[in-house]
Amino acid sequence: SLIMAVQILMPALSPTMTEGTLARWLVAEGDEVRSGDVIAEIETDKATMEVEAIDDGVLGKILIAAGTENVAVNSIIGLLAEDGEDVSALEAPSAPTASELAQTVVSEPVKQTNAPTQSVAAAPAAAPAPASTSDSKAGRVFASPLARRIASQNHLDINSLVGTGPHGRIIKADVEAALAAPAKTAASPAVVASGGSEFVPHSNMRRTIAARLQESKQQAPHFYLTVDCELDTLLANRKALNAQAGEDVKISVNDLIIRAAAMAQKAVPQVNGYFEADGCRYFEDVDISMAVAIDGGLITPVVRNADKLGLAELSRTTKDLATRARDGSLSPEEYSGGGFTISNLGMFGVREFAAVINPPQSAILAVGAGEQRAVVKDGALAVATVMSVTLSADHRIVDGALGAQWLQAFKGFVENPVTMLL
Repeated sequence: SLIMAVQILMPALSPTMTEGTLARWLVAEGDEVRSGDVIAEIETDKATMEVEAIDDGVLGKILIAAGTENVAVNSIIGLLAEDGEDVSALEAPSAPTASELAQTVVSEPVKQTNAPTQSVAAAPAAAPAPASTSDSKAGRVFASPLARRIASQNHLDINSLVGTGPHGRIIKADVEAALAAPAKTAASPAVVASGGSEFVPHSNMRRTIAARLQESKQQAPHFYLTVDCELDTLLANRKALNAQAGEDVKISVNDLIIRAAAMAQKAVPQVNGYFEADGCRYFEDVDISMAVAIDGGLITPVVRNADKLGLAELSRTTKDLATRARDGSLSPEEYSGGGFTISNLGMFGVREFAAVINPPQSAILAVGAGEQRAVVKDGALAVATVMSVTLSADHRIVDGALGAQWLQAFKGFVENPVTMLL
């Protein structure tokens, strides 16, 4: 008789996901699976998610091997035999029908609310272990995908490592520490080396950054406009605002820059859009992306409706987004979209730079350090705190005069902060 196996389908990490990589299986064929067990890990270009079973049974067949890329959402990745069924009688089915898809999904991403396992690809070190770790099968080793990949490429037995991540999870640093230990032998090369070099394979995040920014630089004709903004009034206002704010609020210069950029987007709405094949798309909402450096790359969480947030709320929002970006706990919706990006390297002492546009946006603002410089006022030398900013714009949608108009508005808000609080 035909065994009615339960199909395990490739889940979607986000509404826009169409395919992903089946990074690894946590269970083998023949293993018992209980509802809630984490059975596999899947990756997209930006995120890693652990997949948990929602049925009891035995993993009868693995149809998509670990490491397989470009696995379509809703394709069958494995078969689960319910208790008592003969595993050997399972047969790989043909493509599921729509009704089967509706009825037989047995795996789903671990919900963010009860087990925050989402991590940014290439920075999974901070990803907590799933809630089921404590009662999981003996011998299962929890490690981040990046840690496993590095260990595998360097012929290192991951089972021999002790994890220092949350709940004992093995992270990249644990693997690197083991590779750096003096116990390396010729039979187990610690690095793929030639003449003192070390080869580090690309993470999914690094591949994505490379592809998107190469596409941006090739397709969007960039041009650059730089202005100097005097910050002394803004710094004095910031000090006064923080003196009045609650103890849990500390408004940063970057928060005020985000606010000024949001107000400039309102003042010059033609910059708040995307260039598309058949026309330009302009947005009503002002959503500002902010570039945050993380381990292995960067991510751009989005401050939604930045023009409508009070400064205290804006400050809390940016701090929360930046913290969770580095922890790897942002949802895909939180780093997708946005109509404009701010990249601030002032904290690194960078005086001035030109950033690459974050596609499909039309512009990005590169912010340098605020520093004391000699300026001429009324024919005499004076000292002022000056910050250089450079607007990179896509000339297909933002013309030179329009970019200059935007920068003029931004400079006005920065140098007269009271006007952006009206």
